[in-house]
Amino acid sequence: MDDKPLPIGVDNFEMLVTRGYYYVDKTLLIRELLEKKGAVNLFARPRRFGKTLNLSMLQYFFEDARNADGTKKDHSNLFNGLKIMHTGEKYLSHMGQYPVISLSLKSAKQPDFDLAYRMLVRQIAGEFERHQFVMQGAMSKKCRARYEELVWERADRESVSDSLKFLSECLEQYYGKKAVLLIDEYDVPLENAFFEGFYEEMVSFLRSVFESALKTNASLELAVLTGCLRISKESIFTGMNNLEIISVLNKNYGEHFGFTEEEVEKICTDFKLEHKYEIIKEWYDGYIFGNTRIYNPWSVVRYIKDMLADDTAFPSAYWANTSSNSIVRTMLERADSGTKEELEALIEGKSVAKPVHEDVTYEEVYRSMDYLWNFMLFTGYFRKVSERMDAQDQLWAVFEIPNKEVRYIFRTKILNWFEEKVKAKDRTRLFTALLEHDTGILEEEIAELLMETISFHDAYESFYHGFLLGILSGMHGYVVRSNRECGTGRSDLYIRPLTRRKEAFVIEFKVARRFQDMEQAAKEALVQMRDRQYVRELRDDGYEKTAQYGIAFYGKDCLVKLAEEG
Repeated sequence: MDDKPLPIGVDNFEMLVTRGYYYVDKTLLIRELLEKKGAVNLFARPRRFGKTLNLSMLQYFFEDARNADGTKKDHSNLFNGLKIMHTGEKYLSHMGQYPVISLSLKSAKQPDFDLAYRMLVRQIAGEFERHQFVMQGAMSKKCRARYEELVWERADRESVSDSLKFLSECLEQYYGKKAVLLIDEYDVPLENAFFEGFYEEMVSFLRSVFESALKTNASLELAVLTGCLRISKESIFTGMNNLEIISVLNKNYGEHFGFTEEEVEKICTDFKLEHKYEIIKEWYDGYIFGNTRIYNPWSVVRYIKDMLADDTAFPSAYWANTSSNSIVRTMLERADSGTKEELEALIEGKSVAKPVHEDVTYEEVYRSMDYLWNFMLFTGYFRKVSERMDAQDQLWAVFEIPNKEVRYIFRTKILNWFEEKVKAKDRTRLFTALLEHDTGILEEEIAELLMETISFHDAYESFYHGFLLGILSGMHGYVVRSNRECGTGRSDLYIRPLTRRKEAFVIEFKVARRFQDMEQAAKEALVQMRDRQYVRELRDDGYEKTAQYGIAFYGKDCLVKLAEEG
């Protein structure tokens, strides 16, 4: 068994190596970057797929790192034994050769623009302070004064907007070499600003920063940006012809973010968990980046760690717990009947075809369901299994849910969302119909609620059970219970009033195989309740008045039958 600890949440490359964490070697990303020679590279990948760790790895490889007094640091030992060290002098000649500017924009996730702006200024100031030794070299009095203003966060908006270009120029002057610029979570300020209501201000600011740093910067050797979504050039990358956008649909760089099948097999072997490989595959495989099958690295590592503590540990939706998954709720709330049917098909394991729109803005994402489908593809909720071009030259992709983990996210989020929606709805008419034995109105109310939710055709019984429990809960003066042991069997639901002077109810449901079979299915439910004496426990407990409902479901349709007295 491998005795190295697993790097849960460790995204600093130096810490990972020097503290002896298990590392899935992604250093060949360096070779591909150097081969492709892209000036500005934007990697759009789902969250928790190793973007931050890869940027940290790039920094330690490329940077001619210096101490505060300007003396050199040597980070080459961090790469001992890793794949990049076997690629030859053509690539290794770049190790430790460049000044590097490294920024994360995730601190800009703030409730208003002023605070978000200050957090970004603080990040920029940190990089100026980290490179403060450049002021020991030749620098004009004016540049020195501006540099100090940026270090102390006193610079005006115009100076901050141009700050990354200015730092690049200072670094080139000191080193005699152009700078490498690394920006992580570039789209976090945009997404947050959209939801918080200051999107235009943030777009305007970031556009000015990126334009000066990436478009008009003669002191730039290479830039790498990471984020979840490919944002349109017209949004913040106006006129940048040197920008190479690598989304999950791009054929290049497919294996560098997330784990490949071979890498997961090796992890299982290293930790003596080969017998768990198929479970890991079912739950966390299924992504396709370019032409490469990819596993969710966060969830794989978390599950491996849980199994090392307990070999019988069940898989979990670890990735689901790393964010609010608000995008799933947004899609559900905006879904019309057609979209709900498509989501039902996806949850069943089927696929849907949608036009591909890669160049979008956050504003557009929430204006069109087509854009929302694409957003969910690029952020990891769907995978592309094939593509085609139509007669109007529009690219279409066939989407699927990638694995059990994401399917679980949809199931739980849908059920939670529906439960909240039901609780907010006035169900007086439903409850009254139940109490008054009005099967016609009861059918209408149940059917109306069915139209608002999404059923899971691969798990009918569990869906309808949860559905009925949800819509019937909340009756004032009654307790609703499911799967209660009654008589000689187990009823689906029973509704017991707090006072025994009122009538109690037992409900059994059946799922019909065809629409035409609903009548017979409802009757079978009544027969089952009678034969297995589901009401006996209620009567033994003092409830003299009881009623029994048999309910049949087929898709969004239901049929309700009431047992005859006696």
